[in-house]
Parts: sequence; structure tokens; C-alpha cells
Amino acid sequence: MNVDINCDLGEGFGPYRMGDDAALMKVITSANIACGFHAGDPSIMVNTVQLAIDNGVDIGAHVGFADLQGFGRRQLQLDASELRALTWYQLGALQGIAHAAGRKVQHVTFHGALGNMCFADAALAATLMGAIKAFDASLTVIAPPMTEMETAAVNAGLPVRRVVFADRAYDDAGLLVSRKLPGAVIHESEAVIERVVRMFQDRAITSQSGKRMPVAIDSVLVHGDTPGAASLAALVRERLVQSGLQVRPISQHRN
Repeated sequence: MNVDINCDLGEGFGPYRMGDDAALMKVITSANIACGFHAGDPSIMVNTVQLAIDNGVDIGAHVGFADLQGFGRRQLQLDASELRALTWYQLGALQGIAHAAGRKVQHVTFHGALGNMCFADAALAATLMGAIKAFDASLTVIAPPMTEMETAAVNAGLPVRRVVFADRAYDDAGLLVSRKLPGAVIHESEAVIERVVRMFQDRAITSQSGKRMPVAIDSVLVHGDTPGAASLAALVRERLVQSGLQVRPISQHRN
């Protein structure tokens, strides 16, 4: 079975940086690159795309709200036309940079508050998936299973790959526990590694309360802004390989 390891990268602005992108690129297989709204700027985007190319990593767009100060983690109430426009704007920026470097954007994910809203809000998810389809219907949507985002992507006829989160707790509906609540983020590296391996072996996620939910899984997300993320990602990759999985970018997965 194939598994993709993806990570949110390019999450800086000007002289400020979050995470060790160069080290992470040597371990992951797909990069979700910030497109300038919640983080990132033209220079960072160009450099991150080149890092991905140099390391054979798939290039993906990490689309978020225009909220640099809040790192895209604050909810904004936008109408459908605004949601489409912010999606096209960010996809277009990254696709232009990738095209100039001789590559193309392979996939799309959504960041922070926009992602969480897309997971739970069917109308918003349908709007975002419609925007992706209008931009490029060949783009793969990396979506958590059991979410409105997954359903909307399937309904739109977009290629879909299902992702689980290495260091985030789930509730009984299969959604991420709010970062405002205790235990939402798992910090112990061995606990993170063990739960990732278990999710792929069991083909299921387990909620904070212990509820087991069978799901399809193609990819695992390691957060790049987590302290020691590069070392954690390397350990996750090593243990997944030891458990018999083939680590490959999503573009190389069979349908």
C-alpha cells in the first residue's frame, strides 16, 4: 500500500520563517505551499517551489484566509463570490510560479480556519470545490475522510485523496478537536508515531473518547510549525516503511 507524507510549508513572511523547510523537504513527499494570504510571499513561494523540485516533492497549494496577523486561524465570513476569488487568486499565484520553474501544481489543501469550515460546512465546501474545478479539474483535493470537503470534492468529480493528521485529536464525528480545547494537539513524538502507524494498519481513526471510525487513508500530514517537525517526520516515515508501506507522493498513487 502507498502512503504520502505531506506538510504545510512556506509559512513565513519577509524575514520571518516558521519551520525548517529544507530539512522537511528531504523527508516528505508532498508540500502544501502557503500562497501569500495566511503566510508566504512571492520570494518564499519561489524558494519553496524550488526546494520541492530539488527534492522530488509534489507541489500543492495551501489556500487560506487573508489573515497574516492571525495566521489564517480566525474565521472570516465571506460570500461565495469572495471564496471563489480568494481560491483562484492563490491557485493562480502558485501555478504561475510553478509553471515558470517547469512544473505544475498537483494538489490543493485548505489552511486553518478555512479548512475547518470546509470540513463542516457543506455549502462552503461545495463553493470551494467548484472553484477548484473551474480553475483546473485535474487538481487532486487532499481531504480528511468523513468531512463535507471530501463529499463535495467527490460530488464535483475531482480526484480525491484522504489525509489523516499525525498530531491532532479527533472528535466522535471524525472532525479535528478545536485547538482551544485540551488535548487537541498531541506533543509526545512517540505517541504521534504510534497513532499514525495504527491508523494505517487499522484503516481507521480513533476519537478522543475511543470511538473507532473505519476510513480510507492515502496520506498523513505532519505540521511543519511543530517543534522538531523534521525529526518527527523522519521517524514517521521510517516506521511506516518498517510496517510495509511504500512512501510515495500522491501523484504516483494508483487510482
